Amino acid sequence: MVNGDVFTDYPFGRLPQRLEGQAHLVLVDNPPQHPEGDFALRDGRVDPNGAERHTFSGVSVLSPALFDGCEPGAFALAPLLRRAMERGRVTGEHYGGYWVDVGTLERLQQVDRYLREKRIDGD
Repeated sequence: MVNGDVFTDYPFGRLPQRLEGQAHLVLVDNPPQHPEGDFALRDGRVDPNGAERHTFSGVSVLSPALFDGCEPGAFALAPLLRRAMERGRVTGEHYGGYWVDVGTLERLQQVDRYLREKRIDGD
């Protein structure tokens, strides 16, 4: 799953093909608008608690089992992930590449500048 409001150069082929639990999350460095982060990463497992927290990038692999018991319609993903984390069922990784939460016009313009510069540089 990739949230529709993020832009990243994450290499999606690196995502696990088989889960070791119910979810695998890609975490990134905390952006200025979210300095406290979301989750900690310890030995390849994501934990809802911890001193060194990272931000959930919106890139993940989710097992259908994560949604067992959910009713049709809209619902928040975070409580499901936290319950799975408490049972040790969420793996994760830290990605240090380019990632932006495109939630404002300013951040959308940041991505536009990045892409224009990348095209000019030939990357």
